[in-house]
Amino acid sequence: MTDPLVARTEARDYQRLFLQDLHWSAPDHPPVVYDHDGDSVTASNVSSYKGLRVWAINEKPESKLEAEIDRLLAQNSTDRIVIFYDDETQVWRWPARRVTGNSTATRLSRHRHTTGSADPTFAAKLDGIRLPHDRGLNVNEVVAKVREAFDIEAQNETKAASKLMARMYTAMTDAYTDGRTSAAERDHQISVTLARLLFLMFGDDTDMWRPNLFRDYIYNHTNQDGSDIGQRITDLFAHLDTSDTDRAATSEPLADFPYVNGGIFEEAIALPPSMTAEFRTVVLEACDRDWAAISPAIFGSMFQSVRDPETRRQLGEHYTSEENILKTLDPLFLDELRAEFNHIKTLGKYEADRLRKLRDKLGRIRYMDPACGCGNFIIVAYRELRDLELAIMERLQQITGDNPMLLANVGLKVTLDHFYGIEIDEWPARIAEAAMFLVDRQCDLKLTASLGYAPDRLPIQEQATIVVGNALTTNWADVCPPGEDTVVAGNPPFLGDHTRTKRQLDELQAAWGGSKVLSRMDYVTGWHARALQYFRHHDGLWGFVTTNSITQGDQAQRLFSEIFDAGWKIKSAHRTFAWTSEAAGGAAVHCVIVGFARNLASKPRLFEYAHWKGAPTERAVSVINAYLVDGSNVLVGKRSTPLSPGMPEVVKGSMATDGGNFIVTPDEYDSVAQDPVARRYLRSYVGSKELINGRRRWCLWLVDATQEEIRTSPELRQRVAEVRKMRLDSKAASTRDYPHHHLFRQFGITADEPIVCIPEVSSENRDYLPVGKLAGETIISNTVYGAVDPTGFAFAIASSSMFMTWMKTIGGRMKSDLRFSSTITWNNFPLRPIDAKSRADIEEAGREVLAARAEHPELTLEDHYRPGAMKTSVAEAHLGLNHLVDRAFGLDRTNPTLLHRQEALFAAYEELTAPLMSQQRR
Repeated sequence: MTDPLVARTEARDYQRLFLQDLHWSAPDHPPVVYDHDGDSVTASNVSSYKGLRVWAINEKPESKLEAEIDRLLAQNSTDRIVIFYDDETQVWRWPARRVTGNSTATRLSRHRHTTGSADPTFAAKLDGIRLPHDRGLNVNEVVAKVREAFDIEAQNETKAASKLMARMYTAMTDAYTDGRTSAAERDHQISVTLARLLFLMFGDDTDMWRPNLFRDYIYNHTNQDGSDIGQRITDLFAHLDTSDTDRAATSEPLADFPYVNGGIFEEAIALPPSMTAEFRTVVLEACDRDWAAISPAIFGSMFQSVRDPETRRQLGEHYTSEENILKTLDPLFLDELRAEFNHIKTLGKYEADRLRKLRDKLGRIRYMDPACGCGNFIIVAYRELRDLELAIMERLQQITGDNPMLLANVGLKVTLDHFYGIEIDEWPARIAEAAMFLVDRQCDLKLTASLGYAPDRLPIQEQATIVVGNALTTNWADVCPPGEDTVVAGNPPFLGDHTRTKRQLDELQAAWGGSKVLSRMDYVTGWHARALQYFRHHDGLWGFVTTNSITQGDQAQRLFSEIFDAGWKIKSAHRTFAWTSEAAGGAAVHCVIVGFARNLASKPRLFEYAHWKGAPTERAVSVINAYLVDGSNVLVGKRSTPLSPGMPEVVKGSMATDGGNFIVTPDEYDSVAQDPVARRYLRSYVGSKELINGRRRWCLWLVDATQEEIRTSPELRQRVAEVRKMRLDSKAASTRDYPHHHLFRQFGITADEPIVCIPEVSSENRDYLPVGKLAGETIISNTVYGAVDPTGFAFAIASSSMFMTWMKTIGGRMKSDLRFSSTITWNNFPLRPIDAKSRADIEEAGREVLAARAEHPELTLEDHYRPGAMKTSVAEAHLGLNHLVDRAFGLDRTNPTLLHRQEALFAAYEELTAPLMSQQRR
């Protein structure tokens, strides 16, 4: 049953629809007549609301004329709904605006409805712009309702189209069942075919040829059972690759299809004869979508969802949202170009000449994404540069009166052949190729809408270069020759050292060179290595979205030492944020974005996040170091001993490697304690869970036990036997060969004196580390670190905000959680020598923290340090401690920020390491 609102539109009764059904106001403007080649087109104002007008035109011209009429109406209706209609179709257009920096780009969003078709989306849009009958809205509220209804068209259409493409993929896969085609050739043919179908459906809706030409070909000239659709599509592909001069007498079904060229139909593909009715049905359903409304920038990401998710995971593919793409591209180079454009507009008589030079500058830019996937980055980069070129052309027309056709005919400066990609998997590479044609056509439609003219693109003369290959083994210069106007940016694979394959490790080693010690360097750093080689003799710009691990721990020193030594500086950076994806099932990844330049024309730009899922805030900085901090450009490597002479050595706890046989749980304690020999060797056993969550465990610490005691104790004899069996069955030779099966496999700290206990991993959301002070003879596990700490000085330092800041800044991470390291965080903590009184004051402040915690013995460290739940007395004790430790770093502020502490830490580190660096240079 047709929705009543949709039925009203199909009756072309627009005035009654808006006045009676949607509660808008009466029209307030006379008809507007547009004269075109001797014919006139009338736009009737059927309704209005406080200046927002609805116009109806009783014909549906081609896009160029639609745009010209819309531009004429824009002179008296900034916000407007324009309805073009004929007996079969109606198109509702709305100017959707996107603000980028200081400029606003407008595109004409549209919804097309075919009479008699089920269109729940259209019904929902009409209902969405219904105004309340019992109260008036201001104009901003009405504009918001219309925007909400129409501006989301691209997103909704894209999701629906992606599902249809997934069905096509499945239907095509089912057709390859005769075994005559290998799996690799099948996947290749499907990739090529679906990319071509995507191009054809888009052409139907964007005036590449007459509307619905491809849809009508499938509907009218293929059998309903799909038995001949494979051959019909094969014939069409061949026809589209045949020039007009080489075409013989063409049968009627193919006669109206133009010669396309451009390589997209060049390869001969013969579809299998076993295509089905399901394939034909889904092709026709897909043709009924409005492909002009689909965003190529996010379509590729969603398209990838039709592939096996395990394949995507193995390739390390992660697809960034358009928002995150612009986080990369805007500060790397786009914002500067936009700012230059805005500045030129203030130059008066010199403006036109400078605008032409800026347009030439855009034409010199070459852009490459060496891990391009479905082309998200190159699509957005191309679209943004085309938008800027269009803005320049509009301004030139405004100030010089140049004929728009002349402006377009001199040749667009931003062209597809200036864009390059490398992609290891053919499937997304083919989609990227097709998507670049699509975004090019969308940009031409904007050009037509603005200037009334765009160059004819068929046959295709230019296309992006997408190379199928491994970016770590491909010579980038063979794909895109480097130069000072080259920009390299993208989103390489996210694979940590524990998930990369042996082959990927070999590729990473080769990228960095055989002598480079990789340690735990991520696979993604191979792209940094290749970028350094690519730009060895050239200036340019480059930047990547990566996991935040490249700016943490030992990896930061290993990676950025190479980058800084090659003369590169950080031009822009986003600190850790939550990666978001448009692809289905996107994984949760904590990312950073870092862009590089050799020469900085202005101060670098640093963006930080109050919360990693929040919005970025730009901070004014003078330099950005490897840890994405405005501070000294130092690199912190591993140290075997503390940098500060006043700091004790911290050691990782003992590791049992015992199959659980040396561990005694609360349920087992009484039973074990009944064995008089075993009871003598029971020790309190503390790991991170015991430390933070207040759990209890014990272990059998048999360092001083004799073999005779073990033999005479049933409990010890059985447990040691189980340990021996477990170790002898181990795959690790070092474990099998370990001779002392009554002992822990690795020993950490043991002492009769009190020890400080620090968890290896702690939530980044806490204000302080949950540090413990343990009695002597406690055994700590390998999930915590400890140091002999009789005076409590180490406890106080580890409990301070200054140490927490240091750990957050230079320490490693496990996802977003903080990861303590003795060699990176503790041994490098840059505490200058302090006098005895200051040391004693810090120790006393640490005891006050312990005393405040002891006031609530029922609370665990998890309870004490849960964000927002800290007891007042504990918080005040920490503030007192912070003041003393901050003062030791020369920071005497009441409420120092994270940045203040970071600056103080790096200044102290630079001071303490300067003599060491001087000795190394001698």
